[in-house]
Amino acid sequence: MLLGITSVMGFLSLLSSLFDSTGRLQHRIASTWGRMLMTVFMVKVRLTGTENLAPEHTYVFASNHFSLIDTPLMFGFMPRPFRILARSGLWNIPFIGWHLNRAGHLPVHRENPRLAVRNIAFAAEKVKGGRSILVFPEGGRRRGKTMRRLKTGAAHIAIQSGVSLVPVAIAGTAHVLPPGSLHLRPGYVELRFGTPLQTGRSHPWTARDLTERLRTAIEELAAARLPRDGENRESEANR
Repeated sequence: MLLGITSVMGFLSLLSSLFDSTGRLQHRIASTWGRMLMTVFMVKVRLTGTENLAPEHTYVFASNHFSLIDTPLMFGFMPRPFRILARSGLWNIPFIGWHLNRAGHLPVHRENPRLAVRNIAFAAEKVKGGRSILVFPEGGRRRGKTMRRLKTGAAHIAIQSGVSLVPVAIAGTAHVLPPGSLHLRPGYVELRFGTPLQTGRSHPWTARDLTERLRTAIEELAAARLPRDGENRESEANR
C-alpha cells in the first residue's frame, strides 16, 4: 500500500506540473501524500517548537534522518512550504525523482565537489529569494543510535544567504518504519523545532563551527523521550 499511494500521488504531482510551473501545487500534493500515509497507517504526529519560527522569515531547516518515512513526514507536517536539497541519486527514482525535478527541489552532487559547491551556491540564491530549504545533513539515514558526522552544506547555505539555520529533530520514525522495511507500523512520532541559529554580520560563524552547534542542538532536541499512551497529546497534528 505504501508504494501504491506513493505511485499514485507521484503521478498526480507530475501531472499537476503541466499546469503549475511554480511548484506550489506539487508541494500541496506532496503534503497530502505525507498526511495520507500517516492517516492510513495510524501514525500520530505531534509538532513541538513551532513557536520558535517567525511566520515572515525564510529558513534553512536541518534535520536528523532515521527512516524512509522521514521525507513524507516532513512534506506532510512542516509548518511552511519548503524545497529539499538532497543527493542527486534520488532524481533517478521513478515518481519520486519526477516529483522532485518538476517541483523545483534541488539535487546535490556529492560525488563531484565542484558541482556540489555550485549546488550550494544555487540553493543559497533560492533562499535569498524567499524559499525555505530542508537539508538532512547526515547525508543519509542513520543505522545506529549516534548521529553521523554532519556535512557542512546546510551551514554554508545559511551563511551565504544570511538566514537562520533551524535545528530539527525527528523522533519515533525508526520504530514506525525500520531501516530495510516497507511495512509501516502504527505508532507515534514527533517533529521538534529548536531555536533558530542566526547568521549574518552579527553572528560571524564559520561553516564548521555552525555545523557543530547544529549537531549539539539536534542531539539536545532528540534526547527528550516520546510521550507514552495516555499522556497529554493535545498538540497532535493529525488528530
